[in-house]
Amino acid sequence: MMRQLLVFALARIKHLSVTEAEDGVDGLRKLAERRFDLIITDINMPIMDGLKLVSRIRSDEVHKDVPIIIITTEGSAEDRQRAMALGANAYITKPIQAPQVIAQVKQLLEK
Repeated sequence: MMRQLLVFALARIKHLSVTEAEDGVDGLRKLAERRFDLIITDINMPIMDGLKLVSRIRSDEVHKDVPIIIITTEGSAEDRQRAMALGANAYITKPIQAPQVIAQVKQLLEK
């Protein structure tokens, strides 16, 4: 449900194509197939959590510099620090507001 809301919100950004993944493993499979300009993930996912996904992406030579946004219910300072230390570029806690996500995506894509 949250993923669908994000896709709907991101549709407001012109010239943006969104690819969805079911979980971290599916995300890695899709990363192996093509390059992406930005990655949005949650910490809590089945099979492979978002923090492990961030770690794997940062160790991948092709995608190591791709901006990563984590959107999650995990709002503790410890979770945020761990995510940022692993290489996330932004950390947004739920409940999210579409304008906040859109602004963060635009900012990271402009860099």
